[in-house]
Amino acid sequence: MARRDPLDAYRRRRDFTRTAEPSGEEAPQAAERPIFIVQKHDATRLHWDFRLEVDGVLKSWAVTRGPSIDPADKRLAVRTEDHPMAYAEFEGSIPKGEYGGGTVMLWDRGHWAPVPGKSADDIEEGHLHFRLWGERMKGEWLLVRMKPRGKEKRENWLLRKIEDAHAGTGDTLVERNLTSVLTGRSMAQIASDAGGRQSLAGKKRQAFADVMERAAAHNRSEAGHKRRKAAPSRKAVLPDFEPVQLATLVDAVPASNAWMHEIKFDGYRILAAVAGGKVRLHTRTGLDWTERFAGIAQALAALDLPPALIDGEVVAFDAAGNPSFSALQAALKEEREDGMAYFAFDLLRLSDQDLKALPNIERKERLAALLADAGPPLYVADHVIGAGGALFDAMCKAGQEGIIAKRADAPYRGDRTRNWVKVKCTLRQEFVLLGWTQSPARGRPFGALLLGQWEGGTLTYKGKVGTGFDAALLEDLSRTMAPLAADTPPADVPRAEARRAHWLRPELVAEIAFAQFTADGRVRHASFIGLRQDKKASDVTPEIREKPVEPAPITITHPDRVLFPESGQTKGDLAAYYQAVTPLMLPFAAGRPLSLVRCPQGRAKQCFFQKHDSGSFGEHVHHVPITEKDGASEDYLYIEDAEGLLSCVQMGAIEFHGWAAMAQAVERPDRMIFDLDPDIGLDFAQVKKAAFDIRRQLADLGLVSFALLSGGKGVHVTVPLRPGHDWEAHRDFAQRFAKAMAMSEPDRFIATMSKAKRKGRIFIDWLRNQRGSTAVLPYSVRAREGAPVAVPLDWEELERMENAHPFGIADLSRLIERAGGKSLAGWGHADQPLPEL
Repeated sequence: MARRDPLDAYRRRRDFTRTAEPSGEEAPQAAERPIFIVQKHDATRLHWDFRLEVDGVLKSWAVTRGPSIDPADKRLAVRTEDHPMAYAEFEGSIPKGEYGGGTVMLWDRGHWAPVPGKSADDIEEGHLHFRLWGERMKGEWLLVRMKPRGKEKRENWLLRKIEDAHAGTGDTLVERNLTSVLTGRSMAQIASDAGGRQSLAGKKRQAFADVMERAAAHNRSEAGHKRRKAAPSRKAVLPDFEPVQLATLVDAVPASNAWMHEIKFDGYRILAAVAGGKVRLHTRTGLDWTERFAGIAQALAALDLPPALIDGEVVAFDAAGNPSFSALQAALKEEREDGMAYFAFDLLRLSDQDLKALPNIERKERLAALLADAGPPLYVADHVIGAGGALFDAMCKAGQEGIIAKRADAPYRGDRTRNWVKVKCTLRQEFVLLGWTQSPARGRPFGALLLGQWEGGTLTYKGKVGTGFDAALLEDLSRTMAPLAADTPPADVPRAEARRAHWLRPELVAEIAFAQFTADGRVRHASFIGLRQDKKASDVTPEIREKPVEPAPITITHPDRVLFPESGQTKGDLAAYYQAVTPLMLPFAAGRPLSLVRCPQGRAKQCFFQKHDSGSFGEHVHHVPITEKDGASEDYLYIEDAEGLLSCVQMGAIEFHGWAAMAQAVERPDRMIFDLDPDIGLDFAQVKKAAFDIRRQLADLGLVSFALLSGGKGVHVTVPLRPGHDWEAHRDFAQRFAKAMAMSEPDRFIATMSKAKRKGRIFIDWLRNQRGSTAVLPYSVRAREGAPVAVPLDWEELERMENAHPFGIADLSRLIERAGGKSLAGWGHADQPLPEL
């Protein structure tokens, strides 16, 4: 009996004289490991086609809404016909009228395998547990067939992520990955490919692009000029090494919300310079250790990142799962990298931007956005705002080294500062090895190591360490010390301590744990941790515990003054709110020219905008001269830290509105805002639908966008951009986009301010994208009844919202708790240029 052709259904549904899809006649090439692909497919409805190689064909499922990394999110996956292996590289447009007519993007690819004990045959049983090694989808997944309902013929399955290191929350997987893994193109670019046939979806996109061009022509006729072309992109080069920031040892955890707290990792500090597939890993002193950590370098290269300089730490884990310097030393000695991980915690440069002047918290958020697709062995180090004491206690109980606390508003300095402080569970410091003593025990190569540190230019004796060694380590250290033998002591060692000592040239650095220093400066109850190869012996000095320096508080006068008469909330309440949310707000407010809504006597009295300052706000509010339209220069105000924010509150500021550019680069906008302003009487559901439509159109242009509840009646769709274009290009794109939306659906949208013409429609306010215009900042309070707050959301959250002002300052604890969730990590940050259209 002839074997049934598994591709019969695939071929019967297609006319290969019209579609460029592969016919499947050619013999499939055998792959080393079974492959999988995902194709984003905009046909009658947008979906993602998930395909697994099994027995020479691609088993296929159409996944509505795309795959999710949230284990709680079960996505419907409808089984479709098997596809030929050649389909694994298909990308383009399927003509209208053909089966599946629409635009197809190769969205992900990699290889797959059933988990141990399972096999691909389980598909026929309706249950497949498998692992993926893709560019975007990683880790363990599950496909489960649902029972059919009634006479339902199609096979409905559920695709779900299994809880593992690659799991997360929210819909970030499809939200942040908008381009092809094959060609780097957006859906709009694929659809408008001149070399391919246009699908219905492609024609819709082309029609939208045509409308944008008509709007542009209208703009040119009004303004009498042509849009400037963006400068050609430069060849990606690796950023240079820069000195790393070091932390000061303190004796207590900083208590205020001005600090962000991270685990102190017990490993090697590594500065990673990346640019596409090129990676160089530097130690904290600038040594090139790329070959030592080749697996980390390969994982970074696989992300194909823009030029960036990332600060972090390489660690290895002990049997209890804790970062262990000893485990890392053992792995390096054995030249193996299994079990190593790189925890990134700072971002110094991105593309051609120097980020060091930005607040710690903003750099961390940009890092989270940059590494959103990273998986093991790459991680973004978690942090908590405030609550450092609880984190410290948890780390000590778990046997960890301690925590690092960072001033949330501080810049990055390549030096030891008190903006970064470390609090250790046990004392650990670095010492220079001065020599060793003979052991009374037979077969042991030495008894103890003699230790020193540099003090005032003199190498000073600090005692001995005789524990922390196993037999292998004793032999290894003995071999390492042998070539450094010296005839005389490198430091002044007391005669009693120098008996039976053998001296070394002072070149080796060891990390030692100890209980305390004695009165004469010797280590007590010392234990050997390991040799450090990333620090020079000449740099080893004592670490002195200091008191953490808290920022001086800003005095809030008249804290009992009622600012919100309907709810009775006071100036003191407002100041407490802003003090608590400062770390959340600074990534969007710091270093940006501001306009304030000041209501010194409360929101029910006279309120006014203020953007200039003659100095009355105090030393923490800064000024930047900006040239006005008439050629005159005016000082605009901006803030850099918590003190600046609270100084504005002290002066009666309730609302904070920011430019779409930084104070030090006012002619280079870096974010675009589309404010959806509905006519009176329109349901908020219509505003939400409009926001999702705008998001979809922006995604087709290759742009990631974010949702912000304004705290008023609308939604802001925020598009972060790489600075590099001017205000003319910025304004032109925003106006063209808004007009194109209005022209494509004139019954729903309007792109002009006219109140008379707005009836029953939503005004897409693009005017905030002009030089000098501002938009309300995330977490800003609004001078409205009930003290509502402008709040960032992930897109899934927006679906559940019933109005644009569900949060107020009374919801402070909820706001802080939700801001710590993974779904908002990196919110409002993306390294993407303004498209040329």
